[in-house]
Amino acid sequence: MERSRILIVGGGFAGLECARRLERKLSPAEAEISLVTPFSYQLYLPLLPHVAAGVLTPQSVAVSLRRSLRRTHIVPGGAIGVDPSSKVCVVRKITDEVVAQKYDILVLAPGSVTRTFDIPGLTDYARGMKTLAEAAYVRDHVIAQLDLASATLDQRERESRLQFVVVGGGYAGTETAACLQRLTTAAALRYPRLDARQIKWHLIDIAPKLMPELGDPLGEAALEVLRARGIEVSLGVSVAEVGAESVKFTDGRVIPCRTLIWTAGVAASPLIGTLDAETVRGRLAVTAEMRVPQFEGVFALGDAAAVPDLAKGDGAVCPPTAQHAARQGRVAADNVIASLRNQPLEPYYHKDLGLVVDLGGKDAVSKPLGVELRGVPAQLVARGYHLMAMRTNVAKFRVGTNWLLNATAGDDFVRTGFLARQPARLRDFEYTDAYLTKDQVKAHAQSLLAKG
Repeated sequence: MERSRILIVGGGFAGLECARRLERKLSPAEAEISLVTPFSYQLYLPLLPHVAAGVLTPQSVAVSLRRSLRRTHIVPGGAIGVDPSSKVCVVRKITDEVVAQKYDILVLAPGSVTRTFDIPGLTDYARGMKTLAEAAYVRDHVIAQLDLASATLDQRERESRLQFVVVGGGYAGTETAACLQRLTTAAALRYPRLDARQIKWHLIDIAPKLMPELGDPLGEAALEVLRARGIEVSLGVSVAEVGAESVKFTDGRVIPCRTLIWTAGVAASPLIGTLDAETVRGRLAVTAEMRVPQFEGVFALGDAAAVPDLAKGDGAVCPPTAQHAARQGRVAADNVIASLRNQPLEPYYHKDLGLVVDLGGKDAVSKPLGVELRGVPAQLVARGYHLMAMRTNVAKFRVGTNWLLNATAGDDFVRTGFLARQPARLRDFEYTDAYLTKDQVKAHAQSLLAKG
């Protein structure tokens, strides 16, 4: 009996959990497992603000795939198109070589990219917080603004370099603003020519409330923490225009600013657009078993799929969170195995266990199992949750050690020169212009199959 070829696209929470479970439950004689991913690590995305703030090193949140996977073949590249009729995934390797990966069963878990809008200057001047490279770059950039502000005698230049804007009042934006504000406040003590009161952080969001998923009491508690630190929080406000040295808000204010960090939501990977399939708000429409109904042998999950949320009902779909993605990965693996063995598939059902928001230092708000926590208890729950969620013991040890070192020794505020003098546009980090059209996918698939 010929082995089935299982191809997983994406090495994030969903893809890694799926691959791990397939390795455990399928014998090598039953299936050949391949994983397409541009990086040989799973990014622990919830802790990116800690990387940007220097609390954690980049390696701490890059969980090695090769430590977690034993016999999965890792294809170093990104999927840029899928042709389900030919059962081919078109992959651009990290060398830019384009190859065809044939499959019998396809698991799509390509994740998401930063969601942007048609705002003048946004894609040219905004920085994201979605990839490890972006977090490392943002840290370098923020410290560079302090260096340059300290060195200049021009008051207008100094003012623009010491004002920072974060757009997005969700978890990512709130934690980013909170952690980076702590960074600049601590760093100012090392700059004799700078006054910490000159450094201003703005957090804005078009929504009327901060992190509404937490509920009003915890949302208000987080708002109080941010404002007590001097962060100006503006709700019901968005960005109208972004320039090299200023940001204009929709309420008419113009802020002298050279740093805008954009965390206003995510959109499904552009890979989904290469399939001729039904979507729900840009995410691939799937059944509760995570099957793509239009195509045989195709499953989709994670941020790129609109998986029905059976726990909520009423047509709701699961939010794009790491908690759901990891659990969907395990259920999807079970359903892949069931399909190979002609067994019934199981629907995905998971009730959210709670939310944690780390605001840096002793500040946090958490809601585990519906219990509202603030301050140190919330921080202990938040960091304990992150340690438990990390896949390898090595990663847990690195993160724990980094937290302890930062708490006791502080930061040296070193700028590494990452991407010095290079463009830092969103597409430079997320490669959103690398994907093929549907016609290009079919042409590539046929051409590559003919050669191979």
